Amino acid sequence: MLQPFRSGISGGDFRQRALTKLTVINSLLGHPVLQHLHIKVGDKAELTKAFTQNDVVTFSDLTGDTNPLHLNEDFAKKSRFGRTIVHGVLINGLISAVLGTKMPGQGCVFLSQEIRFPAPLYTGEEVTAAAEVKRLKGSIAHISVSCQVKEIGKTVMEGTVKVMVSDS
Repeated sequence: MLQPFRSGISGGDFRQRALTKLTVINSLLGHPVLQHLHIKVGDKAELTKAFTQNDVVTFSDLTGDTNPLHLNEDFAKKSRFGRTIVHGVLINGLISAVLGTKMPGQGCVFLSQEIRFPAPLYTGEEVTAAAEVKRLKGSIAHISVSCQVKEIGKTVMEGTVKVMVSDS
């Protein structure tokens, strides 16, 4: 049975840690090939951002999502939210940023997601996107994700994603 081992790299930043797990996978020819996964169950990463109304308008321009709930303060005041809210997909973009830049990192491929938006995010609120590896199966990582406004303990997005982990 293959056992996890530690690489000779050590130090602060998550990307500099080289916790590597060897996993046997089948190549196209059906022969076992060793693949190096640079993550392990329990690894975590996060990033923090406060979206501005300009970010929301730019996102709307790029995607064509002109829902007035995000863009029109007068319209949004009459809604259950009381003011404009950040697009859910823009919030979800923070998860993509965590996964692609911090953990698992460069080269990972987003395969699927199941997410919920239990509360709105308002422009100017500082939101922290967090990810934690819950399970590894071959080169597929099952990761728990959330976005929270820590200052007031509000979760604005939560769920799970599957990503294919790069072997480099």
